[in-house]
Amino acid sequence: MIEIGAQVDLFHPADRVWHALTDRELLGRWFTDVESVPDAPGRLRFATADLPGFDAAVETEVIEHRAPELITLRCQEADRRSRLTCTVKATAEGCRLSIRETLEYGEWAPPQRDGREQAYEQALNNRLPAILDWFAFQQVDLRRGDAGMTTELPVVELPGGTRPRRATWAVLGAAGIGMLLAGGAAVWALQPDQPRQATAQPTPTHTPSASGAASPTTRPAAAEPAARPSRTPSATASPSRSAVAPPPSRTPSSAPPTSAAPPAMTARYETVSTRLLGYSGEVEVANPGSAAGTEWTVVVTFSDDSEVTKVSGAEWRQEGRTVTFTGSPLAAGRSQRIKFDVRDSAPFAKGPESCTIGGSPCEGL
Repeated sequence: MIEIGAQVDLFHPADRVWHALTDRELLGRWFTDVESVPDAPGRLRFATADLPGFDAAVETEVIEHRAPELITLRCQEADRRSRLTCTVKATAEGCRLSIRETLEYGEWAPPQRDGREQAYEQALNNRLPAILDWFAFQQVDLRRGDAGMTTELPVVELPGGTRPRRATWAVLGAAGIGMLLAGGAAVWALQPDQPRQATAQPTPTHTPSASGAASPTTRPAAAEPAARPSRTPSATASPSRSAVAPPPSRTPSSAPPTSAAPPAMTARYETVSTRLLGYSGEVEVANPGSAAGTEWTVVVTFSDDSEVTKVSGAEWRQEGRTVTFTGSPLAAGRSQRIKFDVRDSAPFAKGPESCTIGGSPCEGL
């Protein structure tokens, strides 16, 4: 039995994610268009022919349904039959959405299987969070409840009388606050980058202390013995040839640190997706040298009170605006990818203020 799947942690309540899974209009915005199959009640056709890993449109029917936790579809695509299960599980910060497709009849070629899984991952990690943020913003979040980051505004009926007039002003005031919030978010998104550049100047002096001074301190200690033998031959060459013999015995002992010095590690930062109040980032640490590297340290600094969650690929700790990632040595030519989510109080933030590895700036930021 062949199975593929994808998973994403979302900062939205389970009922909102369930709505995005089952509403045809929203489903068409983040995955693909859906329509009813003529003369087949209860069957739906997904327009997947142009998606990676799909050969044709997929006809489905719901065989299991437990709102807002689980929905299972039986899928028919050309000569293949599969079962697609979507599970929504509430978490402390929202919910976790998992998609699993199991092949029951037929086969997927390896490139098709990889493309299909990539299509699910891109939809869940990029388009779905953006649609959920947009949908939450349409609901005008005026009260934060226990359900998650946002809650739906209750429907207010307006019968005649004095109390309904107050309710009318409450609704108008809510709409005004929503418009003010939207305007503030737009102004933030249109601001130039000067504030981040201005606050980034103190970072180089702060970053080495936060990143752990072990890496910068160890390298000068390894480089200093390599400088001492250069003075030793000049001092011993004048007496005689026999006086030159001791330096070769010292040179091999001090030469290995120079020739086997760990290569300089590199890192590249990328913001892979953005949301209304946060984003997902990745840092790829690489060893471009021909020798094995040492343990590495990546320091990411934010310009505000951002909070990092859901980290994979490294050990990490956060102290105020600074997050320190550490990892094991990398073999020559190998790389390690760090993935993390950021909750940012500033609307439409697109990345951290700075990123360094061993005191050197990361590429891509």
